Amino acid sequence: MNMKKVDLAKITLGLLFLSLLIISCFMVLRPFLPALVWSTMITIATWPLMQMAQRLLWGKRTLAALLMTSILLLIFVIPLFMTLANVAEKAPMLIELGTELSQSPPPELLWLQQVPLVGDKLYEFWQQILASGGQVLFTKLAPYFGQTARWLAAQAGNLGLLFVHFLLTVAICGLLYHSGEKAADGIRRFAHRLAGQRGDNAVVLASQAIRAVAMGVVVTALVQSSVAGIGLLIAGIPYVMILVVLMFLLIVAQIGPFPVLLASVGYLYWSGDTTWGTFLLVWSLLAGTMDNFLRPFLIK
Repeated sequence: MNMKKVDLAKITLGLLFLSLLIISCFMVLRPFLPALVWSTMITIATWPLMQMAQRLLWGKRTLAALLMTSILLLIFVIPLFMTLANVAEKAPMLIELGTELSQSPPPELLWLQQVPLVGDKLYEFWQQILASGGQVLFTKLAPYFGQTARWLAAQAGNLGLLFVHFLLTVAICGLLYHSGEKAADGIRRFAHRLAGQRGDNAVVLASQAIRAVAMGVVVTALVQSSVAGIGLLIAGIPYVMILVVLMFLLIVAQIGPFPVLLASVGYLYWSGDTTWGTFLLVWSLLAGTMDNFLRPFLIK
């Protein structure tokens, strides 16, 4: 039997070349991978909405893709841009506030007494802290207030990078809306070649899972942050847009909107507006717990 001679050096060099090519492609695509992953998830989750828009727009895919991309811009990019502008504008005020706090703690927090149910206990607790050496503790911690404020101001650069990622994500979403079937067909063919029908079924199941999670998490975050933002707007809280974006991010991170809402309630009581503070407290309880029934309903 004739045995064909194997050129081991040629095979080794070929594998090395392919490995270098794969690594090089990964290094080039690495900055775009987060945007690509997020845009894929968003497109899969909102694909039924795009199809509905296409039917309403006389079957024109291009018009539907433009409409969905514009909606994503309005929901994600424009609010984030306004947040960045406000953060950059208020950065000197944050640094000044941190400097003032680093000099001395507020000795009187009379507005704590006006918080319903627990106001007197909170005020008494604060006075006990000051009487039991809290002033000394605050003096030791004081230098960190200014540093924290400066650190928050410095994070505006990271927010700018986040804005670029959001903009790139929306742009990729527009491309996927326009040619989503081709991309999906290519992925399913690749999975079928790897694992046959089971691979194709796995891709379909993954897309359904992404859609269910997106409906349960992202849509819940949009609804809950919008409802909470309406309460902030009615109560007269400033910078509502920034707070709504912050609450949306906190809800997506499974923290919830309560940190922002309770801070807003405290601001109202501190400013002496007890009526609106009580209103916002009740509204916060309603808006902060609506995800308990909204998220399971959407995932189902």
